[in-house]
Amino acid sequence: MSTENLPQSPEQAPRKPRVAVVFGGRSSEHGISVVTAGAVLSAIDRTKYDVLPIGITQDGRWALTADEPERMAIVDRKQPSVEQLAESGEGGVVLPVDPANREVVYNEPGSVPKALGEVDVVFPMLHGPYGEDGTLQGLLELSGVPYVGSGVLASAVGQDKDYMKRVFTSFGLKVGPYVVIRPREWQQDEAAARKKIVDFAGEHGWPLFVKPARAGSSFGITKVDDLSGLDEAVEEAQRHDPKIIVEALLRGREIECGVLEFEDGPRASLPAEIPPVQSHAFYDFEAKYIDAADGIVPAPLTEEQTAEVRRLAVEAFDAASCEGLVRADFFLTEDGEFVINEINTMPGFTPISMYPRMWRETGVGYAELVDRLIQAALRRSTGLR
Repeated sequence: MSTENLPQSPEQAPRKPRVAVVFGGRSSEHGISVVTAGAVLSAIDRTKYDVLPIGITQDGRWALTADEPERMAIVDRKQPSVEQLAESGEGGVVLPVDPANREVVYNEPGSVPKALGEVDVVFPMLHGPYGEDGTLQGLLELSGVPYVGSGVLASAVGQDKDYMKRVFTSFGLKVGPYVVIRPREWQQDEAAARKKIVDFAGEHGWPLFVKPARAGSSFGITKVDDLSGLDEAVEEAQRHDPKIIVEALLRGREIECGVLEFEDGPRASLPAEIPPVQSHAFYDFEAKYIDAADGIVPAPLTEEQTAEVRRLAVEAFDAASCEGLVRADFFLTEDGEFVINEINTMPGFTPISMYPRMWRETGVGYAELVDRLIQAALRRSTGLR
């Protein structure tokens, strides 16, 4: 029997890739993660992607949140939270740990679980521990869901300033002087641990910077001018991480450079310079996000210096096995040498943040930047690669 004249079923339109934007989290950078996610949600092309916003509360609950970026901003110097955005105070989003099933489920106490559909890629806008440090990346690897940014190893290395510097040194990148105090050292013999820092100051001079080893956004960092402020600085750093790192002052200019994964590999942006912030002792959280200190983009460097810092930024990206994006932070010392301070595998990503600003000056706008990161994640497989 011929089917030539029978009515044909209309072809089903292909499903748009579904992007789960995950934000918030348990770290001290919870609020700025929410702000960042709001900017990303505003920039995602809704004609190209479906979006599922998922917030992680400060106690670790995965909450379904409203897709309302306008509510995810700093207002009157106060940061937003997932708790303010969650559609329920008890319900939880569950990502199945099964590579054959990408169905996200929402559970509300006393109700039948609700299927939220499949997720094709996760955009984790999380900063600090329990999100940027490889923990979430490991969960997504187990789930078989592609995600934006670096994998487990690079995320862990990028979060721990101690091991980050060890990796860079092994690849021939120059780092500044530092000493690490591990939790057991301070707990078992506080006097010996303090002497270790004092001896370091005797070799490299005051002031020193006392930092949490595994935190970002300049939380918990204190500039210490002499011995009298040391214990208080250690206590402040340990509020964010029991492992601390103490760095010598490097005299020079602060230069940053963004790295982005393109189809043919990583490329570096034009660099930026962070000028001294008169109202702050150093470039801390308030200067970055509240007072919006102006970086200079592009940095006023010679052509040779610009080419060199861009090359070093890509080298740092490759040394740590990064993927997706990185912001590499350097000091240009008084003798003209670039010293790498750190990388950030999920850098500040608000429109005023330096990473998007550097790429905008390089020719990649914010919306295109978001799209390129999603596309790079969709091109990669999970697992060993």
